[in-house]
Parts: sequence; C-alpha cells; structure tokens
Amino acid sequence: MTLHWKLVIDATDPHAQADFWALTLGYPVEDHSALIERLLTLGAVSEEATVESHGRRAWRDLAAVRHPDDPYEEESGTGLGRRLLFQRVPEPKTGKNRLHLDVHAGPERRDAEAARLEGLGATRLHKVEQPGGTWWVMADPEGNEFCVQ
Repeated sequence: MTLHWKLVIDATDPHAQADFWALTLGYPVEDHSALIERLLTLGAVSEEATVESHGRRAWRDLAAVRHPDDPYEEESGTGLGRRLLFQRVPEPKTGKNRLHLDVHAGPERRDAEAARLEGLGATRLHKVEQPGGTWWVMADPEGNEFCVQ
C-alpha cells in the first residue's frame, strides 16, 4: 500500500516561503479561501486564524504549494500529490537541514537558474564539483539549504 505525503517546512513567514517556492518550482500557491470562508460562516474558525494573501483569505499559520499537474480537492484547495506545506513556528532556523530539496535545472541551465533564484531572494552558499556532478548549494529566504543541479 502506498501513502500520500507532503513535505512540511517550518517557517517564520509561511506565505513568503510559499511564494518563493512557488516561483522556484513553477507550482501554484494553494487557494484555501473557499474552505476558510465556509468555516468562518459556520463559526468553526476565528478571523484571527486567517490573513489576506494574493487578494484572498488564507490561513495565518499555513501556506502550501502543489505541483500544477497533480490532483487537488476543489472544495478545500488542498493538493493530493506533490506538495510543500509551510507552517509558522516562532523560532528562526538554527542549524543545518537534515533534509533538503534538489532543484534539477540541468548543467546547461544550472548557473542561470541559480542567478534567477538569487533574484527571488535565495543566497548562493557554495559550488560543489565532484566526479558525480556539479551543483550550487543555496539557501532560501529563511536560510533552508537546497541544491541546484
């Protein structure tokens, strides 16, 4: 039996992180506004649990991006496939990642992609050149390391 999964990433600003990774990967930011409006109408959630993002109601402490070709629940806007969920935490990142994403641009586009991501707020940390390949180690706007191969 296979299981559905999502990668959850702690963030001090989940909406900014979702925007960065949406632009990085070409994923849409999930739209949960219909679900939120329904829950507000029912009194199941408070206004304080929400913010406005991209001109629509969003969860204050959660934001997600999903692969554009994967299925999603129309009622809730929640992706059912490849998905990154950013959840608000009070503390900033303090140590090295134990898990990271590799963004595959290909050798011919690697440097241009790293430059594009710098323009979105990423930081180039260092270049790795090994017999098995070459890649850039970068950090997203909150300091989470990832690689551009």
